[in-house]
Amino acid sequence: MSQGRTLTFNIFRYDPQVSGDKPKMVKYQIEETPGMSVFIALNLLREQQDSSLQFDFVCRAGICGSCAMVINGFPTLACRTLTSKYPQGEITLMPLPGFELIGDLSVNTGKFMRELAERLKLWLHPDQDDVDVHRLEAPMAPEEAARLYELERCVECGVCVSACATKQMRETFVGAVGMMKLARFELDSRDTRSVEDFYHVIGNQDGVFGCMTLLGCQDNCPKDLPHMQQIAYLRRKMAVALV
Repeated sequence: MSQGRTLTFNIFRYDPQVSGDKPKMVKYQIEETPGMSVFIALNLLREQQDSSLQFDFVCRAGICGSCAMVINGFPTLACRTLTSKYPQGEITLMPLPGFELIGDLSVNTGKFMRELAERLKLWLHPDQDDVDVHRLEAPMAPEEAARLYELERCVECGVCVSACATKQMRETFVGAVGMMKLARFELDSRDTRSVEDFYHVIGNQDGVFGCMTLLGCQDNCPKDLPHMQQIAYLRRKMAVALV
């Protein structure tokens, strides 16, 4: 077996908790192994060369969304990105823009998602007059369940937020993740909110009418979710509400 090539990582380093620290790019080199992902390389760098390197991970399987970062200019998941994808062996890593920086490649997506959920009221709104904890839940048609499951696959990685030009220009824009989650409840037959209710939440330039349709969310989503389809769906619903 031939020896692997040497990879060069240019990694953004900055810890806002350290007084006097300044943003900088630090170069690391590591030998590539078969099937190596950017996530594996980062763990080896932290174990073997620099234990202070900060980045996030949980599942290592593209399910938790924690290891999202900008790799050679594109936001994506480190655990699903193979180093063999880069023939020149040069890999530049930056934190996701649009989120509070914790340190190096680690950003606080959880804070953003929590504030978004509170702002858009991203939970089921059932009929409060028809609540009986002792009654079996009403069955759901398989077709509806399949549509809801498709939208529930979002792992809240933040990639669509960082890839959105509108979001980077206007902080108040809810982004594709917000509209995707709201579409999930609009499709749910158990949710009693009307089209007018949803219009008052996202029927403006910070919602569906602010999207410039640049497809950044669609093109970069690691779960291949139908962002633009759902934004277009909500747009049609909101347009009807205006009539």
